[in-house]
Amino acid sequence: MTELIVQPDLWITRMLPEGIVEKWLVADGATVASDDPVVDLRIENQLRRLKSPSPGRLTIYARPNSIVEPGTVIGRVDAA
Repeated sequence: MTELIVQPDLWITRMLPEGIVEKWLVADGATVASDDPVVDLRIENQLRRLKSPSPGRLTIYARPNSIVEPGTVIGRVDAA
């Protein structure tokens, strides 16, 4: 299992310490490959795309429009 974590380095200024889950690019339970784009986050008015850290099955924790902060776990990828 590998967690999808919103990394603090996605913020440039840290003036707004929260972001929003814009949309998931794959469905909950889908099989993903390592480095597949999986979710778009809006942070400091910029769209940031997170990729899968490993291959496996995606489990989504954070729904679209959820507010996230640095370090938030938004999902996980379980080995297939």
